[in-house]
Amino acid sequence: MTLTQEKGTSQDLTERVIFPPGDLYSDEPPLETELHLRQIILLLNCLEWLWRDKNDFYVAGNLTIYYSDRKRKNENFRGPDFFVVLDTEQKTRKSWVVWEEEGKYPNFILEILSDSTAKIDRGLKKKLYQDTFRTPDYFWFDPYTGEFTGFHLVDGKYEPLEANEQSQLWSQQLGLYLGIEGGLLRFFTEEGELVPTPEEDAQSERQQKESERQQKESERQQKELAQQQKESERQQKEIAQQKAERLAAKLRELNIDPDTI
Repeated sequence: MTLTQEKGTSQDLTERVIFPPGDLYSDEPPLETELHLRQIILLLNCLEWLWRDKNDFYVAGNLTIYYSDRKRKNENFRGPDFFVVLDTEQKTRKSWVVWEEEGKYPNFILEILSDSTAKIDRGLKKKLYQDTFRTPDYFWFDPYTGEFTGFHLVDGKYEPLEANEQSQLWSQQLGLYLGIEGGLLRFFTEEGELVPTPEEDAQSERQQKESERQQKESERQQKELAQQQKESERQQKEIAQQKAERLAAKLRELNIDPDTI
């Protein structure tokens, strides 16, 4: 990939993530690495593609949530790395303002750990999401160390989730498993199938079509080979018949009845 292509790819990735507008005050640190950015975009793309026929959810990355009881945007706000709100209108927003969204908080939150935020994500934010947001599903993930933990709200307290045999954790709110694939966090269906990105889905469809084309070509060749075999057998029978007829004619010239032999 050329330097120009790399810059173009990075710009495309940045443009596809919803960030808070610059005029809003926030104490949330910026995304620390490109890997953090790619992780957010990957989850956004996969979930929006999986739910492309739905219009009753909102998903965002690194977007500020305002939740002040006094309806003020200069107090009580946080910007989760990735969150999902269910049963809401799907539209573009500059931020998530709880008092403008019928009091709705996220149903699912994921924080991507880093050296500067891990302590807050495991402590302050966990308590905030449990006690104030009352977010049913809370996960965190470190793309560098592979640390991956999930919680579900039970009787007002976060209970840690137990991993399945594939080391995946179940999100009750999303109806999906989350697990590490290729060093990044991915969604999996209840049946264990990887939720693809639009590009992966298109590639899979192309591969499926190519496989079907090859299968049809193989069947065509087998049918043609069977026809050739059948034609060869017909020709061999015809040659054998011709030889038998010539032999019978020769015997008759010698006054020998071939039927008596």
